[in-house]
Amino acid sequence: MSNLSQASEWPCDIQAGCSALEMLIHPVARDLGGFSVRRSLPNPQRRMIGPWIFFDHMGPADFPAGQGINVRPHPHIGLATVTYLFEGEMLHRDSLGSVQRICPGDLNLMVCGRGIVHSERQRPEVLAQPQRLHALQLWLALPEADEEIEPAFHHYPAAELPATEVDGVALRVMMGEAYGLRSPVRSFAETLYVEAALAAGQSLILPDAAQRGVYVASGELRIGDSLIPQYAMAVLSADARVQIEATTRTRIALIGGESLGERHINWNFVSSRRARIAQARDDWAQGRFPTIPGDDQEFIPLPDSGG
Repeated sequence: MSNLSQASEWPCDIQAGCSALEMLIHPVARDLGGFSVRRSLPNPQRRMIGPWIFFDHMGPADFPAGQGINVRPHPHIGLATVTYLFEGEMLHRDSLGSVQRICPGDLNLMVCGRGIVHSERQRPEVLAQPQRLHALQLWLALPEADEEIEPAFHHYPAAELPATEVDGVALRVMMGEAYGLRSPVRSFAETLYVEAALAAGQSLILPDAAQRGVYVASGELRIGDSLIPQYAMAVLSADARVQIEATTRTRIALIGGESLGERHINWNFVSSRRARIAQARDDWAQGRFPTIPGDDQEFIPLPDSGG
């Protein structure tokens, strides 16, 4: 879904915060042909939160029969993609030969390393009926030592992701360790990703991390005296015992972890070295990336260097 637009940064309305709330990001929704995408990261004021360098929220989008998501083959280097569906279904294929349906609650992790190509489409059976699609896609920058590792694909069904209740709040630890639970999802640096659903009036103390951000996928939160509306990303300080409170039924994604230092991003490529991104662009333009078995008849062309 990252390739629905070639732009790596979209404009956001940024508000300065205070105390535990450092910044409030209001991503601008882009209409991409029947559905909207909101991009919180990267933006000019905040490139990353921990190792997370990209955060897209798609939908919810309702498609009539015959229409849906159809992202042609495209490349990545230097990162790992994380795809998570609230509603709907997608079909992942990649140049390793992976073919995987992604259903709500599953977590799809594609480690791109030195280079991989994938597509994001939907099965004919799904396209034949009216459908709703609602999803998050995130990118993790890889530590410098892992930027050129062999690509790999991992799929974690919903049942494998640890879940619990904390003061009545239902949550799942998607990546990293929090609330006494450890996710089985592979990570390369200190990484935090927690999903939680709060009823009106419920509160939750967030786990500590060097850097943290909480995204309101639906509903509204209060942090101290500040209201965090739907579709906003609150960038938090490292202060201990930050508490959030839901003013209505609310669903959040909490991301964070250790800082990996500066990263460059251009189109679908992430690297600590600009020269490596230039090489990846040339490799894609010259057809040197691997192809996807069974899905090699079309591809997304390389955008101009501003993408």
